[in-house]
Amino acid sequence: MRTELVSEAGRPDRPNEDFASIALPASGQGGALVILDGVTPPRGGTGCLHSVPWFTARLGGALTDLTVSNRDLTLAGALSRAILRTAEAHKGSCDLSHPRTPQATVVIARWSPDTVEYLVLSDSALLMQAPDGAVTAVLDDRLSRLPRASLATDAVVDTTVRNKEGGFFTAAADPSVAARAVTGVLPRSEVRALAALTDGATRWVDRFREGDWEDCFALVRKEGARELVEQVRTLERADEETRTYLRRSKTHDDATVVYVEL
Repeated sequence: MRTELVSEAGRPDRPNEDFASIALPASGQGGALVILDGVTPPRGGTGCLHSVPWFTARLGGALTDLTVSNRDLTLAGALSRAILRTAEAHKGSCDLSHPRTPQATVVIARWSPDTVEYLVLSDSALLMQAPDGAVTAVLDDRLSRLPRASLATDAVVDTTVRNKEGGFFTAAADPSVAARAVTGVLPRSEVRALAALTDGATRWVDRFREGDWEDCFALVRKEGARELVEQVRTLERADEETRTYLRRSKTHDDATVVYVEL
């Protein structure tokens, strides 16, 4: 089995708000990957004493534990419990009902000798390669389907469309959001490899149009996760003045890539 994990902050003077893990239990009978993209809060407060990296570390750690240690739980069930566990850790000191309370996008994949399960919530991506080389992108596209007038920048989205019907959903303090995720199960024989990417890495496809998802997967498989992140950084720097592709978006975003060959 080949695994690779790369996570790079968008700016050296700001902490990385992404989280990533690969878990390979000692039994050798399966494993799991988790990535989270913490939502950078706008100015004006979040009602929480804790930072986004604190939140993603707590939620990501709980998710990694639950997906590996309790295989009877569905991935949606694991996400629901992880959200609840994280909320319990700071509900006494923070206003978790605040619409900008710390939150994150989620990708989980878990494999056993028989199956590959997956979950995607919000705009991170999971790419799955079949034995014949075909690549399928598992996406939660609700954010991309919103009118641009509803959105401000990558980091600031109007709270009237976040975690609301007709809008899109992220993992915050409400465990019921887990039921909104895109989920599925495939036979293990139908999946050869997986790649999970936060939206700082998916820019290679959905912003800069350097190729499609199959091209992106091939780049990670052949050249490595680090090469994808470096190419994104080169493209961001080239666009910094013209804003041809990023427009109102921040120039550099945290970028995380996890790759697993089963």
